[in-house]
Amino acid sequence: MRITELLKEDTVILDLSSTSKEQVIDELANKLNEAGRLQDKEQFKQAIFTREEQSTTGIGEGIAIPHAKTAAVKTPAIAFGRSISGVDYEALDGQPSHLFFMIAADEGANNAHLETLSRLSSLLMDEELRAKLMQVESVHELLQAINDKEAESEIEEEPQEAVSGQQIVLAVTACPTGIAHTYMAADALKAKAKEMNVHIKVETNGSTGVKNELTQSEIDEAVAIIVAADKQVDMARFNGKKVIQVPVAQGIRKPEELITRAINQDAPVYQTDQKAKDKSTETGAGAGFYKHLMNGVSNMLPFVVGGGLLIAISFVFGINASDPNDPSHHPIAEALMTIGSANAFKLMIPVLAGFIAMSIADRPGLAPGMVGGLMATTGDAGFLGGLIAGFLAGYLVLLVKKVFARLPESLEGLKPVLIYPFFGILLTGVIMYVLVGPLKIVMDTITMWLEGLGTGNLVVLGLVLGAMMSIDMGGPINKAAFTFGIAMIDAGNYAPHAAIMAGGMTPPLGIALATTFFKNRFTKQEREAGKTCYFMGASFITEGAIPFAAADPGRIIPAAVIGSAITGALTMMFGIGLPAPHGGIFVIPFVTGNWSLYVLAIVIGSIITALLVGFLKKPIK
Repeated sequence: MRITELLKEDTVILDLSSTSKEQVIDELANKLNEAGRLQDKEQFKQAIFTREEQSTTGIGEGIAIPHAKTAAVKTPAIAFGRSISGVDYEALDGQPSHLFFMIAADEGANNAHLETLSRLSSLLMDEELRAKLMQVESVHELLQAINDKEAESEIEEEPQEAVSGQQIVLAVTACPTGIAHTYMAADALKAKAKEMNVHIKVETNGSTGVKNELTQSEIDEAVAIIVAADKQVDMARFNGKKVIQVPVAQGIRKPEELITRAINQDAPVYQTDQKAKDKSTETGAGAGFYKHLMNGVSNMLPFVVGGGLLIAISFVFGINASDPNDPSHHPIAEALMTIGSANAFKLMIPVLAGFIAMSIADRPGLAPGMVGGLMATTGDAGFLGGLIAGFLAGYLVLLVKKVFARLPESLEGLKPVLIYPFFGILLTGVIMYVLVGPLKIVMDTITMWLEGLGTGNLVVLGLVLGAMMSIDMGGPINKAAFTFGIAMIDAGNYAPHAAIMAGGMTPPLGIALATTFFKNRFTKQEREAGKTCYFMGASFITEGAIPFAAADPGRIIPAAVIGSAITGALTMMFGIGLPAPHGGIFVIPFVTGNWSLYVLAIVIGSIITALLVGFLKKPIK
């Protein structure tokens, strides 16, 4: 789509009468409204002013690009206005603005419209075009000048490769609407880098998505990264690199300064605990399944932990104190149980299903997944129903996307707001309506089987669950056991999760004891790291043992697995239940059964792990 398909003769004012910023906005909005491009002029103007409050769209060099993406727009369009004398538009360079392009994008604007609007922003960085627009004497000349420049820009140069010894700088640009400033900043940086003989690659986070995405190998090679953004971008991938973070306007106004700072590495090292999105490691169906499952589990955990702790605290007033009909009833216990169980826990499965579906099908999968998860919750299909709802919704939305992939561009905007949610919820809901009954029977059967197990079988179950927590210490097997424990809490059976948490606490605690009592088996650095394992183990962070397991897997992992298995078996034998899914020593007072026996089981398992480590590892010479 050409720019002149959005900028027409009936939306051009060659001689603006306005003398202030507010008047310019009003005059151009009136022009769009008179041309039939707006649904609601006042609502559109409000959206323009809201964008101006974030940062001025007077970018300097005599240009201003007021813009908004709103439902008040009937048809995507551009209005042009020129003021020969100039208007104080609060431009970044403090100079009067002469050329005004008002961009009106509707909320359902398709990619073709958005890319065209973005292309206009890039063309305006050309000084020759700006000079020509100041000199044209008719609307026809104006449109012809823009057409000619756009045709010239379509002859793109081949991407330049970095030559030997040339410094590599990376950049990311993003603005709230992703229409104008994003691309102008990118072009300004590229143009200045070319002048300075610096190799640069710029990733744009615009309305049409991420373009020219930076790869991990490029990030590793870069001397520094410039992030010129007014909205959130993926920063975790830059962990450990020199990163310059500035507003997107500085990318337009100060490209030379930013590139010079990047070359000189005049920037702090970016540090984060978050993991970068690494698609290169997601290979095979198993890896994809695990990724989708963990996306659901990680987003569900705040509901599980918060709700579970509130439920556990309610038991302090008595195991039945939340029941208004029980003699031990206490209003605080009732309030805590209502918040934790009737609210936080009720959201647990819908959130799990919603984010599994979102991982598979992006944002369109969220609503169908949550609806399917809610149906599983209200139909007592439990955790199993939520898992099935999440994967079902995700892949059904992918199917819907494929079916409607060839819709005309004019209907592209209907997909995210109408087609995907309607068909996604419909198909997921119909299938879950059929599945909920059978899934409830399966969950009831599993619960009855666990409740009917004798002591010997419960000990074996605890042995297996405890061992699973230590085999890969936070990996898929560990998470499978943890997920099973949460499912059992949801079903009202607290015993399995008691074994799971105790088994997960044992490896770091056992290794911490080993570094204390068998010092000659460890280096000084390992002994120092062992001290932190006391705190990590006490907080139920099994991953604290990973550095030791990675350094000596043949000895550490067997010792940890045996200790955790014995701990899990003992908790089952002692009849301990745990209604809180996380918390380590902080939730031990809330276990059902004898809490001192629960502590004893953890201590025994940790000591066994420590003794095995001391026996298996040889003294360091």
